Amino acid sequence: MTSPPRLDARLRPRLPSPLREVHDERFARHGVRLLLKRDDLIHPDLPGNKWRKLALNLEAAAGRTVLTFGGAYSNHLRATAAAGRLLGFPTVGVVRGDELAHRPLNPSLARCAADGMRLHFVDRTTYRAKTSPEVLEGLLGRFGDVVVVPEGGSNALAAQGCTALGRELAGEVDVAAVACGTGGTLAGLAAGLAAGQRALGVPVVGGGFLAGEVARLQHEAFGSRAGDWTLEERFTFGGYARTTPDLDAFAADFEERHGLPVERVYVAKLLFALTALAGEGAFAPGTRVAAVVTGAPDDALQESSVSR
Repeated sequence: MTSPPRLDARLRPRLPSPLREVHDERFARHGVRLLLKRDDLIHPDLPGNKWRKLALNLEAAAGRTVLTFGGAYSNHLRATAAAGRLLGFPTVGVVRGDELAHRPLNPSLARCAADGMRLHFVDRTTYRAKTSPEVLEGLLGRFGDVVVVPEGGSNALAAQGCTALGRELAGEVDVAAVACGTGGTLAGLAAGLAAGQRALGVPVVGGGFLAGEVARLQHEAFGSRAGDWTLEERFTFGGYARTTPDLDAFAADFEERHGLPVERVYVAKLLFALTALAGEGAFAPGTRVAAVVTGAPDDALQESSVSR
């Protein structure tokens, strides 16, 4: 009996993703080179870190129903639903906010539903307790034999999947930077980099919890802390999916300078942070800095998400 083909054969991702240098005087005047790691080009339906975090989880699920969690504008829910449609397995999305059950679906959740995802809305107190045995037992009792993937897809398998991102950058850059929501991409990126390279995470949500999450994920995935990594937590701009006029102006200017549409929830904050750090002299002259572009903007969805 032959084993089923791997996900990378069935979905045909573009790997390794392109690494392209952009010439920006805000970096060049400090002797710093900026490169963009275009993970947004990996797959049209599972772009960037979504592919890297989901691939091993979906292989482990082996066609069983995948149940996962997210907010009303979750890219992770959309990617999981798309994978279910493309690969032919059922998906369940547990959505934060039971009040949403009685409203028309926003564009993000409508896309999930169109891809076949069964949406289950829970109140915010229950959602905060989503990893508790009581809540998980209730979900398993309701939906039966499912494989549970955590919010954002961040678990040991996701971190292991993201090590390939670091390996693709071996010898190419000195600093690899990525925006962080749940920490799984940074955990794997840092572990995959070579000696002498370092990873920099830029959280898009406040609270100061991500350092502990990244360390926990690395211990689960690799047995110990792995690689050289730090967090720069000054650029959350008020929290997840929130923006300011300064951030919007920066993103629009970057788009005009380089012809690259800038996703606002993650990528804009990452690029803003790197530009500010370069101006502060945080990178020595000659440093090659890679910004991991984890997604492209979807105007209809993004407008809704940043205004909520």
